Amino acid sequence: MRGHRAGVRMIKRPMDFPIKKSEAEWREQLTPEQYRVLREKGTERPFTGEYNDHSAEGTYVCAACGEPLFESGTKFNSHCGWPSFNAPANGESIGEIADHSHGMIRTEVVRYCINSVSIEFLPAE
Repeated sequence: MRGHRAGVRMIKRPMDFPIKKSEAEWREQLTPEQYRVLREKGTERPFTGEYNDHSAEGTYVCAACGEPLFESGTKFNSHCGWPSFNAPANGESIGEIADHSHGMIRTEVVRYCINSVSIEFLPAE
């Protein structure tokens, strides 16, 4: 599949995600903004997220499940307004969803520009 990288799982349906919770459980666990971004495919306004200019050493994990997503050494300034990474921490925690809408073929995650609200930072020990 075009845009698919070795070691990254291609998610075909939301049911392929390993953690299964009801929408009520997600709403209880996540803040309203996290729910909007993580569950409803919303996005933060560019240059407003907590981790956009963040440069400490450590690991960025999923705000919903805690899985490691990116290491700080792969973060770079793409000037796009969101935290940007050039490689996932491992291929099991990152999924890519093919989008065939609007007469185009797109991959939801391409260069890993991620909303700050969807991740948390764990500093290196």
